[in-house]
Amino acid sequence: MPHAGGANAHNKCADRIKNNSFPGWDVLVNGKQFDALVLATRTLWKVKTDDFDIHSPRSQAFFAKVKLPEIRREAKLAAQCGYNFVVGVKSAAHKAALEKLDKTLTIVVMNWC
Repeated sequence: MPHAGGANAHNKCADRIKNNSFPGWDVLVNGKQFDALVLATRTLWKVKTDDFDIHSPRSQAFFAKVKLPEIRREAKLAAQCGYNFVVGVKSAAHKAALEKLDKTLTIVVMNWC
């Protein structure tokens, strides 16, 4: 299905995920749109292109905490269908903030964005 939203920078990051099986498209799995699917590894991606680093550490911690329930829900939906799940972020600070809250997540800094 076409990319949701309309944020070109976000869509370009998703399209450039290595071995993305459907660049230019989102993937609907278990009722949820994911930004990319790598069929070879059965991995679904959600891309977060927020400008995380411009915020204060307190705001970063709050932002990560607010976003975490939806990320966990997406990970659960992916797992229910036998997929791996990766969160793509733009910065090491964003990765660290999410990992501090949930060490079970697979988070990748997308240096191609």
